[in-house]
Amino acid sequence: MNRLIVALLASVDAAIAVAVGLAATLAPLTLLWVFGFGAGADWGVLWPAAVSVWQLGHLVPLQITLPPDYLAETGIAADAASFVLSLAPLAFAAFTAVFAARSGVRASRADAWATGVATSSLVFAGLAAGAALTGANEPASAATWQAILVPTLVFALPALAAAIVTEWREAGAGPIARLRDRVEALPHGWAETPALIARGSAVAVVGLVGLGAAVAAVAVFARAGQIVALFQAGDADVLGATVLTLGQLAYVPTLAVWGMSFAAGPGFAVAEGTSVSPAGTQVGVVPGLPALGAVPDSTTSWLLLLALLPVALGALAGWIARSRLVAHGVHEDSDRERSAGDPLGARLVITAGIAIVSGGAAALLALAASGSLGPGRLAHFGPDPGPLALAVGLEVLVGAGILLLSPRRAAGSVETAPPAPADVVEATTEPIVLPSLTPHGPGRLPD
Repeated sequence: MNRLIVALLASVDAAIAVAVGLAATLAPLTLLWVFGFGAGADWGVLWPAAVSVWQLGHLVPLQITLPPDYLAETGIAADAASFVLSLAPLAFAAFTAVFAARSGVRASRADAWATGVATSSLVFAGLAAGAALTGANEPASAATWQAILVPTLVFALPALAAAIVTEWREAGAGPIARLRDRVEALPHGWAETPALIARGSAVAVVGLVGLGAAVAAVAVFARAGQIVALFQAGDADVLGATVLTLGQLAYVPTLAVWGMSFAAGPGFAVAEGTSVSPAGTQVGVVPGLPALGAVPDSTTSWLLLLALLPVALGALAGWIARSRLVAHGVHEDSDRERSAGDPLGARLVITAGIAIVSGGAAALLALAASGSLGPGRLAHFGPDPGPLALAVGLEVLVGAGILLLSPRRAAGSVETAPPAPADVVEATTEPIVLPSLTPHGPGRLPD
């Protein structure tokens, strides 16, 4: 496909990603403004508010500064008038990442992945800069460089990763295809190592996110009464409750990462000095947000068995990698192992690679799903990246190692009888001459 067409399509992808994210924020704000404040309200604050929410959803921290008249009306202490809001509603970032990945795949299949990724990233950066400059919000301000750079990285990195993966799998020419051909020229076992690490890590990470979502869903259903009670305590009308519900839905991916950390063992915090984990729960006074009603007041030690599920996901990733190795003819008997370039070493590298990549991905997810919701004790919410990365890495390592490093008989091997001695073989190969039974020959029988 012509590079100009690829660049135009990539630009459209970036523009749609920004427009949909901002529209998803503007729509509920518009409804709230029209039906909640009436036609005489100032419409000029809608755009800055929508931009601030969009930036927060793309991991941009906001500096909140409450006006003095609001402090006097509500009785809030002066030392709580300024704080950082950085706990992101990851639904915005997740949508942008998925849309960017699709754009990267399409650019790669059009044989212009570098052009597509570069163009879409530049367009997204330009639109993010325009939104930051036109949507300046004094009560919720963001550093200009962060408002441009961070959302652009949320778009550019998934687009680049998807394009490179597609090039590795499908491209017939280009630098990535040449690198793939060199790797595939290695002996069996080593040739499949990069692809199997990527495949196994993807299985483990997607499974961990799904596990976290399941844990969060179970918590919501189990604590539904507490969540409803917090809704009622808020005394919001139908419109306010609807907007509050939509806002909490944007935090569903964030709660899924919290659930993943809970299942893996380290757990998460809901304020400074608190801990929610299978080993024990210690919570104090937390904000009266309905979604936080799903946080349990106490836990049982039986929940420590949840740590077996990340081990099982690691085993699944190891089984998939081992099956691919066997399908490519890499068996573990001694003769084939010597001729295949030590596939045991390749399996060790694949096992370690899956564990390291899974732990690194868990750390990035924890970093994105943690932050501040207010001043003082409210400055620490979410899981710690370090402990979560260590726990996930070790659990996936154990599971993958069980399947990848265990001994295995070569497929189709059968027991054979020992060979016959050489003298017996030679004797059986000599021709056998039978005596003649004709009446006139030397072997004539007597009358």
